[in-house]
Amino acid sequence: MTLDEIDWATWEPDNVATLMFVRCGHDVLLIRKLRGLGAGKFNGPGGRLEPGETPLEAAIRETIEEVVVEPGDIEVRGELRFQFLDGYRLHGYVFVAHSYTGVPTVTDEAIPHWFPIDRLPFDEMWADDQLWLPAVLAGSSIDGRFVFDGDTMVDHHLDITGP
Repeated sequence: MTLDEIDWATWEPDNVATLMFVRCGHDVLLIRKLRGLGAGKFNGPGGRLEPGETPLEAAIRETIEEVVVEPGDIEVRGELRFQFLDGYRLHGYVFVAHSYTGVPTVTDEAIPHWFPIDRLPFDEMWADDQLWLPAVLAGSSIDGRFVFDGDTMVDHHLDITGP
């Protein structure tokens, strides 16, 4: 697949997934993924929707499964569409939680880490994260489209609204 072959007007995802960013003061909970797409990278907890599940339900379930934390006071912050040149297409929903219960715990899927919001490990994250995550954590909403060739971002379009 090439960039010229992507038609965003008719684009349909192969999977729908979520990302949850749990805030605590000036820190955010990220995970080092241990398996699946993005293994080895830092990201927010999240994953694919199960049949009949809403994006919010999936985001909460995945956060509990991956780091043994139940997010609360949750806000929807946007949508991301990822097209990989190998053909894979992923539609993601982004959430921010302002409270949580539980203790972040290592699981077979993830190692949790708290990071100061102003010192996120972008060199160990997906390339698109630095374009939108600071805005999301500052209270903005996003709508983005990103094209990747493996781990390399080759194109993007991003709308940011709000504070």
